[in-house]
Amino acid sequence: MKALWKEFSTYAVVGVANTLIHWQVFYVLVTAAELSQAASNVAAFCVAAMFSFYVHALYTFEAGASVRRYLAYLCFMGVVSFVVGHYADVWKIHGLVTVASFSLLSLICGLFFSRFILFGGREA
Repeated sequence: MKALWKEFSTYAVVGVANTLIHWQVFYVLVTAAELSQAASNVAAFCVAAMFSFYVHALYTFEAGASVRRYLAYLCFMGVVSFVVGHYADVWKIHGLVTVASFSLLSLICGLFFSRFILFGGREA
């Protein structure tokens, strides 16, 4: 249990940096580039995911991941980010609510996906 708590805390710290990157890219794409929230959310997720994947592989899970598992992770979380952004566009929800909602979903879904699928091959 202690190891899982340490893993979650490290995951959360990296998640804060990931969230800052995601929110900034999202904001620039929505306001300056005038993209939809769906497109902006997916693009922002991809940029932030590159950062967090590298840091998580080095420090959080201390294991490498296969390219296939990494692509599965990107596809899964990319679809989640698109769906959140799409419904925000349809329902005309403020962008802050969009990124906050996705950040919460990303923390929960991303932790379990990363732990059990992406980096699931390592010993506990």
